[in-house]
Amino acid sequence: MFRSQYDTDVTVFSPQGRLLQVEYAMEAVKQGSACLGVVGKEHVVLAALKRQPNELSSHQRKLLSIDEHMVVAIAGLNADARSLAKYMRTECLNHKYVYGAPLQAARLVADVADKYQRCTQMYVRRPYGVGLLVGSFDATGPHLFETDPSGNFNEYLAMAIGARAQSAKTYLEKHFDSFKTLQVDDLIKHALRALAGCVAGDKELDAASASVAVVGRGDDGSTTTGVSKILEDDQIQPYLDAIDISPATPPAAEENAMETEDEPAATGTPQTTDEAGPGAAPGPDDDADM
Repeated sequence: MFRSQYDTDVTVFSPQGRLLQVEYAMEAVKQGSACLGVVGKEHVVLAALKRQPNELSSHQRKLLSIDEHMVVAIAGLNADARSLAKYMRTECLNHKYVYGAPLQAARLVADVADKYQRCTQMYVRRPYGVGLLVGSFDATGPHLFETDPSGNFNEYLAMAIGARAQSAKTYLEKHFDSFKTLQVDDLIKHALRALAGCVAGDKELDAASASVAVVGRGDDGSTTTGVSKILEDDQIQPYLDAIDISPATPPAAEENAMETEDEPAATGTPQTTDEAGPGAAPGPDDDADM
């Protein structure tokens, strides 16, 4: 049995119980430019890499505003993302017109996941080749959801999708415990540090290739509605400058610690195993590289 016998139609299962067309669509998400999201106490921060098809073109937008309280980050096919974003905007407008209140993200994400899933049961339509990270703020607080072409969706404290997203996931797993105590500016810096690990090896993260969205409580202090803003270009540069400076601190501290440890050896005092331990641990350098 050849693989090609079972991947010509999305409704045909392989002998291993797999829908190969759906797996191909999920692979398109993995090949898309990376994006990530982190959840704080009262805010959600989304960050995305903008891809430039060639040097003469502008960067493609990877953050789309859905409503005042909701923004999505996309990885995969931009055309599919625009179609889903249009549906999500329509649903938000209809809900606000009928009920006079913003639509909760959990309900909208479930509807979007149903749209994904219907495409896996009909041979007349291919699966959506895009994954979404949905950041929102409503009466229940800040939320971050992730959807994929199979129709599954989950809520996260921090998540990254797209090409080379594993590097960002590793960084987020190390630091997500502190996100609930951080201010918005610190959340943005963490998001950009994690995003920097997703950049191709011959390039660096800069203001032109990165975009950030902040969704959270409004300035009026309302607990039921949120506001969102998308930062581009010059608005991101101060944060990039800040994270360029911060990695220099841990190595300097480590160097001072090593000099302190060398002093007892010079006076003839023997060093114990515990005294030599911190100097041998290069932990801060690892965090600085992220």
